[in-house]
Amino acid sequence: MSAKLRLGIMMFLQYAIWGSWAPVLSAYLQNNLGFTGVQLGIIFSLLPLATILSPFIGGQLADRWFPTQKVIAVLQLLGGGILILISATTAFAPMMWLMLFYSLVYAPTLALTNSIAFVNLKSSEKEFGAIRVWGTIGWIAAGWALTGWRLMAKSPDGVAMKGDVLIAAGVFSLIMGVFSFFLPHTPPKKEGTKPWAFLEALKMFKDKNFTIFAIISFIVATELQFYYVLTSPFLTSAKIGVSQKSIGAVMTIAQVAEIFVMAFMLSWALKKFGMRRTLTLGILAWPIRYIIFVIGQPSWLVIASLALHGFCYVFFFTAAFIYVDNIAPKDIRHSAQGLIAVIILGFGNFIGSLFCGWIQNTFTTTAVNAAGEAVKTIDWTKTFLVPTALTIICLVVFLAFFRDKKAAGEAAAS
Repeated sequence: MSAKLRLGIMMFLQYAIWGSWAPVLSAYLQNNLGFTGVQLGIIFSLLPLATILSPFIGGQLADRWFPTQKVIAVLQLLGGGILILISATTAFAPMMWLMLFYSLVYAPTLALTNSIAFVNLKSSEKEFGAIRVWGTIGWIAAGWALTGWRLMAKSPDGVAMKGDVLIAAGVFSLIMGVFSFFLPHTPPKKEGTKPWAFLEALKMFKDKNFTIFAIISFIVATELQFYYVLTSPFLTSAKIGVSQKSIGAVMTIAQVAEIFVMAFMLSWALKKFGMRRTLTLGILAWPIRYIIFVIGQPSWLVIASLALHGFCYVFFFTAAFIYVDNIAPKDIRHSAQGLIAVIILGFGNFIGSLFCGWIQNTFTTTAVNAAGEAVKTIDWTKTFLVPTALTIICLVVFLAFFRDKKAAGEAAAS
């Protein structure tokens, strides 16, 4: 089996794990377990929190001590067992602690799967998109498998069995844990290097353009959580009317678009426009999508706007990882990927998860109906005005202050 094929399967499994639960877990927690907006925000903030704490450790292990493929394998095997345990949990407090434990072992693999691909590819600009796209295919496959499972079960509340999304993620994680032992051998680079790779990665902040890039990446990442946490409750609300049985499949519209953009447009855009303009187009797609969410009608347009995720995610976040790979010293590439993962998947998503949960609660009102029951109503228009405004500000600041380094621009255009 070729190295590229193995890396493609790795990406498929890596994102099938995440795609099994991330797009639809909030609907399950809110609609079936009765979690509040704040509790949703806390649960979804745990993976970002772990991404702050653990990728530097994962990068250090892979850069200096152990082969990368073995680090990924052990972490995924641990994660699979924890996910299956979480699936049987319905109370908020124990789920929160177990989810934190799981997140601590999954978070390092997000950076390590990128870095092992970069190390084993001849040209990241030309080849990474074709490898990474298999992650998106894995995300879609997980969503459609879940939808098929729920439709066959004919469950009235749309959930085939308690915690089904977490069980699916756990199975994918166990499979990836075993498969990772067969990834291309990627030993640590010990010779002629300083011992603490993550400290060397932090020195990248001396570059003003990298600092600006990091700040904008952080803010845009906070607004990403409005999509991941609130879109499925928004689409299943009376305002849009998508059924909970089919929400998993509907959410994969975003990933179908992501496949197209990543496979056919990313390398073309980097060559045609360069890194700065590609990143700018990625930021621009965010407020366009949220403006459509704010308008909220017609429903078909809201659903169709999920396709903008292809540009939102690929032209900004995937391009961001390529940008970091271009400018990072070669002996700290794992830790440099860990650094950008901390900024985007860590601090950005952590603050964003809590922030969007708080915003949803702020614009939620409670009234008592004729039967004496408390009924909550969410003002989705005001909720999505917040990320609309913030992403527009990011676009203006990025255009005004960011200039990609000459070396990165030349590499992207080559």
